[in-house]
Amino acid sequence: METWPTATVPSPLALAHRGGAQLAPENTLAAFERSVALGVRYLESDVRLTADGQLVCFHDETLDRITDGTGPVAGGSLRELQRLRVCGQEQVPTLVEALEAFPDACFSIDLKDESALEPLVQVLRIRRYRERVCVAGACDGWLRRVREGAPGVATSLGWRSLTTLIACSRAGVPVPRWIGSAPFAHVPIQLGRVPIFVEEVVHLAHSVGVRVITWTCNDPVAMDRLLSLGVDGVISDRPDLLREVLVARGDWVPMPGAVPAADEHEVGLPGNL
Repeated sequence: METWPTATVPSPLALAHRGGAQLAPENTLAAFERSVALGVRYLESDVRLTADGQLVCFHDETLDRITDGTGPVAGGSLRELQRLRVCGQEQVPTLVEALEAFPDACFSIDLKDESALEPLVQVLRIRRYRERVCVAGACDGWLRRVREGAPGVATSLGWRSLTTLIACSRAGVPVPRWIGSAPFAHVPIQLGRVPIFVEEVVHLAHSVGVRVITWTCNDPVAMDRLLSLGVDGVISDRPDLLREVLVARGDWVPMPGAVPAADEHEVGLPGNL
């Protein structure tokens, strides 16, 4: 069983953003399956809570953008949500369904609202789930509660810690030691229109034992540049292109049993879209 690396990262991690949002409908089993078939070992997703307390893989607060429904995700039961179709094609999956369907994959989970915190902790108390999950995309207090409720689970830095890390990199000053409270920092390529100086962030983060994963990068040239700057992972909507970059650099480590590149089209995988 794959487990989420915490102390060291032997090679750059390739993470499929929302399962691979430009290869299949985002945050669906179809997207996760497409990326896993490519050999991607790490899947990024989001969780929200339904009206009846079920954790679903879904990014937006409302259903309107990507489903044939309307209104808040939290306003409907799981049964009601699963009658809808994401991009007219796929069902909304639960987090547990995704974890069970892909037992050899690890998941980076963005915690989208506080109501989902305790249900997520309950899931992560199950060892076979906890060891394969890194919780991200939340404030420091929420992530601290996750670590307290599910000891041993990996998390990224919370928003306050991440903002401090980025501010220190821009100012050229040492980062406080307390920043090293989590093994990973999920660093955006830019904040709004303001670019992030990734090289400085990587240097400071590594100085306190924090690994840097950047998001969201879909351009192969930019992916290669980020990896050359020393990032420990890249989150992309195009895991197929990210894989090609890693293969060219000699850094690709596929999931055991993955489809070889030459056989992609035989199983309906996209290659270069």
